[in-house]
Amino acid sequence: MSEQTAISGYRDRNSTADKALIILEMFADDRLSVSATDVAAELAVARSTAYRYLESLVSRGFLEEAPRGGFRLGLGILKLAALARQGYGLSAVALPHMRNLCDRFQQTVLLTRRAGTSVVCLEREMSSGQLLRLSYERGSQLPLTAGASALVLLAWMPEEEIRNLLSSAPLPQFTKNTLSNVEDLIERLQKIRADGYSITHAEVDPDALGIAAPIFNRRGDVVAGLSIVALEHRIDTEERARIIETLCESASKISEMLELSEG
Repeated sequence: MSEQTAISGYRDRNSTADKALIILEMFADDRLSVSATDVAAELAVARSTAYRYLESLVSRGFLEEAPRGGFRLGLGILKLAALARQGYGLSAVALPHMRNLCDRFQQTVLLTRRAGTSVVCLEREMSSGQLLRLSYERGSQLPLTAGASALVLLAWMPEEEIRNLLSSAPLPQFTKNTLSNVEDLIERLQKIRADGYSITHAEVDPDALGIAAPIFNRRGDVVAGLSIVALEHRIDTEERARIIETLCESASKISEMLELSEG
């Protein structure tokens, strides 16, 4: 086989693969089946050509004929989805976003979740030039009120449940800024919920600015917190706004991926 023929064959196969993927991407919540006519229009090909692509996907189990006509997603897709879910635990989903945040802002990024009356640091990403020494290390546990990373885990819980937790949890004061009064904490949590994120100033570590956003599951429960911790005097108002926006976007993307992985 000549080099030119090999290249041509590769392009043909690649073109066919692209068209198959385009067909699969046509499916959506409001479009659970597609017809050969739909596919022909989407690919700008003849209806007979569209049928050939559809038949190929049916033969591999990625599509099947729908009871009311047209084609729907097949068992092959369900099998792939099940395999994908196995590889998408919380850390697996969050870590790429954490690394991107760390690279972009050159600050420490934390992933935390609640365990009873404590907050556990699941993952931590640090830049090579990080100057801030933190209380949070991977696997460490801190009280429920220990900064932005902890407070964001409480803010979306029912108030009665929050009060019950705080009444049985230690409320230590790490710095003069740490809140240790239940009513003050309830008021702070209401503001966090209204803002959509948590921000704290030297409440656990001196001179530390903490910004955290919630990660939700498909039921709307907060299952983790994504946060950035930085030296406050090095972060100006504009940079703070950029961190808040990007952090909230990352937390939202992680929430969406978790929802998909939960099935």
